[in-house]
Amino acid sequence: MSMDIHAHAFHPKIAAKTINQLQGHYDIHARGNGLVEDLLARERAAGIARVAVHTAATAPSQVIPANNWALDLARNHPEIEAFGTMHPDFPDMEPELDRLRQAGIRGLKFHADFQGFFLDDPRFYRVLEAAGSDFVLMFHVGDRLPPEKNPSCPLKLARIRREFPGPTIIAAHFGGYLHWDWAIEHLAGSDVYMDTSSALPFMSPEQLQAILSRHPFERLLFGSDYPLADPGEEMELVRRRLRLSDSRLTDLLENAERLFADVSAQ
Repeated sequence: MSMDIHAHAFHPKIAAKTINQLQGHYDIHARGNGLVEDLLARERAAGIARVAVHTAATAPSQVIPANNWALDLARNHPEIEAFGTMHPDFPDMEPELDRLRQAGIRGLKFHADFQGFFLDDPRFYRVLEAAGSDFVLMFHVGDRLPPEKNPSCPLKLARIRREFPGPTIIAAHFGGYLHWDWAIEHLAGSDVYMDTSSALPFMSPEQLQAILSRHPFERLLFGSDYPLADPGEEMELVRRRLRLSDSRLTDLLENAERLFADVSAQ
């Protein structure tokens, strides 16, 4: 079954404000309005059957509301694979993670740049210890600052993989938005998954080819990063830039479902 592994949908009360913040941070014009109805309509128009929706609590007080939103999406939309979240300063980590486990939430999303910590912070390692291998972990990676100053980067994620070999890890944006040279060196060829979201318009052909030549195709996942991009348009961009046949594009779109099937079988 085809799946978009990287999308966002927001509660109607905060959707417009969140869209404005994202547009300002990344200096791009969002393609969608951030509402779940718009997301699902665009996924259907693209022929994509399922979509992972991510949220990241930017403060400890947002953890429970953000996870409530994920649980609401999972209950009401069977085509959504809702990811929960956690913040390293949240005081009751274990019970909240247990709540997600018991509700069938299979993934957690972390965006260290927006959440206000560094991926190599010992506080965050407590989150990883509490989560164990029960969740697929989706990481935003990269941004404009160099690795030593950036909260998230391929080097820090590679260290997490060495320290925590158990959980399934996804590095968004082909391993690191604007950090592709470091992604090539530290993540390409590893057992970390990479998604295609918010990368192809910004990376060079040489960087893309270097990753494709090193990283296993079965560990590449299609991601649109809706509402910043339209799933159908992003799928055609992936087809063109990766030079995929129809059957190979289908394989890429189905890699995420195979990932979750493998996780469930463990």
